Amino acid sequence: MRTYFLALSMVATLVSQSEAQTWPTQPIKIIVNFPAGGAADQLTRLIGQPLQDTFRQSIVIENRAGAGGNIGGDAVAKATPDGHTLLISSGGMVAINPHNYSNMPFSPTKDLVPVASVARVPFYLVVRSNNQAKDFGAFIADLRANPGKRSYGSPGIGSSPHLASEIMGRMTGTETVHIPYRGAAPALNDLLGGQIDFLFDPGIAIEHAKSGALRILAIGSPKRSPQLPDVPTLDELGLKGFDADALFGLYAPTGTPPAVIAKLNGEINRVLATPSLSEKILTMGNIPAPMSPGDFGMKSERDSERFGAIIKERGIKLAN
Repeated sequence: MRTYFLALSMVATLVSQSEAQTWPTQPIKIIVNFPAGGAADQLTRLIGQPLQDTFRQSIVIENRAGAGGNIGGDAVAKATPDGHTLLISSGGMVAINPHNYSNMPFSPTKDLVPVASVARVPFYLVVRSNNQAKDFGAFIADLRANPGKRSYGSPGIGSSPHLASEIMGRMTGTETVHIPYRGAAPALNDLLGGQIDFLFDPGIAIEHAKSGALRILAIGSPKRSPQLPDVPTLDELGLKGFDADALFGLYAPTGTPPAVIAKLNGEINRVLATPSLSEKILTMGNIPAPMSPGDFGMKSERDSERFGAIIKERGIKLAN
């Protein structure tokens, strides 16, 4: 009997390797579970062209936003597991959403498998340039003087930027109003338009900061950004241990041949190591983060524990 199962395992391995050799046989669809213009969308378009050149198949990018990334995630979870339909998402869909949504249409850890990490995305605390708070100390002083009167945006309830603001509020004893959006880009537009007062941004606001429209007060990452070395971390500014980083990466439906996943992972890691693409990601304010599927999955597990604690403490829950 043992010999029988060993033979079956060897056959399965050979079949998987054979599929990887012929894959892809059709265009590859990458579903982005946030709106166009956000960090996930920009990262997908950066890696899409070199992958298209390598695999000699079209890379079709489709934005399916909503429900904190669950709509796009559900579409990929239910797709044929042949490596031709992939998801790019922030780690929040895997590490945060199960703590927030009482009735998810799929299980991120059971119905999806990690393929490749693309970038570590720090979140930058951003205000308009006409905000009277010129630094973080003045910003917090203003929040304390106006409890419940200042508002901030996020890509949605329970998103990483939302939790970053909640952690900051807990650590500073401040009270602000959360305005959820359907992505980082719409939230940024309302900050620029004056509808909200601040937000934790995944890097798409950097160009507006360079133009003088916005001011970056701090970064919610354990380390300073290589592209913005003069911007202090919140840890340096007194919020010891502050870490709100998110990991953006690709996922595939469970059942996708392991050899196809390995082929994708190797190629994405190779692309991320090219100086031109690495520099483009750094210019976005993000940091290339190549790793194995196993390491990517373990990082998501650790983030789930970390963010789950703040969700429980702050009573963040969606009524669904």
